[in-house]
Amino acid sequence: MNRIIHVENLTKVYRQKKREAGIVGALKSLFVNDYTSKLAVDGVSFEIYEGEIVGYIGTNGAGKSSTIKMLIGILLPSSGLIDVNGYSPFKDRKKLAKDIGVVFGQRSQLWWDLPISETFQLLADIYGVSKEEYIQTINELVEVLEIKDILHVPVRTLSLGQRMRAELCAALIHKPKILLLDEPTIGLDVIIKKRIEHFIIHINKKFNTTILITSHDLNYLEKLCNRVILIDHGKVLFNGPIGRMKETFEIFTRVEIVLEEATSDPSLYNIEGVIKINIDKNTITFICSKKVNTIELIEFISKTNKIIDIKIIEDSLEDIIGNVYENKSIL
Repeated sequence: MNRIIHVENLTKVYRQKKREAGIVGALKSLFVNDYTSKLAVDGVSFEIYEGEIVGYIGTNGAGKSSTIKMLIGILLPSSGLIDVNGYSPFKDRKKLAKDIGVVFGQRSQLWWDLPISETFQLLADIYGVSKEEYIQTINELVEVLEIKDILHVPVRTLSLGQRMRAELCAALIHKPKILLLDEPTIGLDVIIKKRIEHFIIHINKKFNTTILITSHDLNYLEKLCNRVILIDHGKVLFNGPIGRMKETFEIFTRVEIVLEEATSDPSLYNIEGVIKINIDKNTITFICSKKVNTIELIEFISKTNKIIDIKIIEDSLEDIIGNVYENKSIL
């Protein structure tokens, strides 16, 4: 496979001007410049190969969006090397634009008061897409994304799900080799997320598009990605398949079972793989290691108790990062 993105020891430090509160502080800041530094990206290195779908995951403030902005050239790195399809993004931003498409979940590239069809035509003109190629591409994208009925609707009247599908269409009008998606499913319902999931898989298979997705939704990325890069406080903690991450780090599952009647069965405290148990009247909460088969656990409880309700919650991304630090494992 051809390497399409190469990042080596990438660092970004933001300088923030300090100002004391009140009028005195405001006047002082006019004559005295005092700055603090915030390290957003700290020596990040990774490679992405042509045709891969890679998840770039981390909690809010981990450094995901700063990395994306440096990859597309709108943010200058403090130090380090970035190569995107043979270009240095900040230096070669205009040349790189033809090879890259970007969707920011919380920032639109669509003209707010125009129908989305006019935005698409404007973007095609900006990228120098021929009329024939534009018609062919837009017809396919409109069909796959199911946006034909909103083509002549102003962006400001669209729902979040409709707008996000239009954003994806806009990002792909020039058939870029690379697609960067920054939190593309934030705030979307399950049905729209599923549509976007199918679309991402479709364009990856048909055009061999390389896709980097930032998100904090681990379960969603598991369905899409060949591998994930886990980042926290600007550092890479893990780079590999999600399955290996789950095998490498201790991931716990919380099983909450509500019974018809309260229980004090002592055998509940001797289940292998259960790390912790809490019984509150008729509600039992188990914290289970990956050794525990949750179906077998539920069947065991149901033999002597009538179950009213069951909740199964796997560790969140925040929990996994906490486990990484607890285990002192930096990969």
